[in-house]
Amino acid sequence: MTDPDQQRDMERLEARIAAAKAAQSPKPRADEHYSMANQAWRMVIELVAGLGIGFGIGYGLDGLFGTIPIFLVIFTLLGLAAGIQTMIRTAKEVQETNLAAEAKKNERV
Repeated sequence: MTDPDQQRDMERLEARIAAAKAAQSPKPRADEHYSMANQAWRMVIELVAGLGIGFGIGYGLDGLFGTIPIFLVIFTLLGLAAGIQTMIRTAKEVQETNLAAEAKKNERV
């Protein structure tokens, strides 16, 4: 074979290899967002974590000081408040993301 023939064959081979790689490569996900069920579970876990941490701190302080469960009640309520605050922050984050996606979608139209 001559040099131009080899060059042409190499270009065709490289094109076939590139086409095969493109066919085998994983498709990128169109939506990289969380589903609403995932968001709901995230909020539930945040609330339960706040309650659990508050309960643990209160129980530990009551055991340390030998008091009636006053710290348990106080810190459980504080944990509940912290969990609710975190849930509200997550809900705002989801709302802002949805509004941004909606605005971006409306710009394209």
